[in-house]
Amino acid sequence: MPHRMTPAQAWSALVAGNDRFVRGEMEHPAQGVEDRTQLSVAQNPFAVVFGCSDSRVAAEIVFDRGLGDLFVVRTAGHVVDTTVLGSIEFGVEVLGAPLVVVLGHDSCGAVGAAANALATGTLPSGFVRAVVDRVIPSIVHLPTDDDAAPGAGGASAPLALTPEVLGREHVRHTVRMLQSYSAGLAAAVAEGRCAVVGVEYALAEGRARLVEHAGAIDV
Repeated sequence: MPHRMTPAQAWSALVAGNDRFVRGEMEHPAQGVEDRTQLSVAQNPFAVVFGCSDSRVAAEIVFDRGLGDLFVVRTAGHVVDTTVLGSIEFGVEVLGAPLVVVLGHDSCGAVGAAANALATGTLPSGFVRAVVDRVIPSIVHLPTDDDAAPGAGGASAPLALTPEVLGREHVRHTVRMLQSYSAGLAAAVAEGRCAVVGVEYALAEGRARLVEHAGAIDV
């Protein structure tokens, strides 16, 4: 597959690959001996995928892609730091990828730990705490039952902060944060050279659903 795509074409290729994965009809492209030989000279990935390190969410598998297709950056809970930003900028500015994907998933342990920390004040020990600390800003602003505004007739209308809601908001917040922190990425989106999408992967179903996007991807 030629990798000089528009953001919309790159997104369409990922959607098609995920559809194949969900149906169990994977093509496993670009995984042969000839592909290895050709790619030993250079790489031209058509998407940067910034995802969670969870062993059940391997980007090349869930999007049915192969060697040289995706420039993958992974951290637990897809938390952002300067090396993550530098890696994403490398994929966009140096390698020319027209799409950045934030790949979250349901039942994320990092999101669950952040929610527990907010509810109980208990933080994990060691450097795991650094992961949770970086998830908390995504969800700390969400209204709780106590914050809910009165609904019709004076009854409260609480927001159900389920794990699904929290995980989805963390993906959305990450999409916005990448553009806020990286002037280069924000410029690429503004100029139409790149789009940023946030997707939530369902572990049992295998479907990656769009929850947020910046830039033109024809949806």
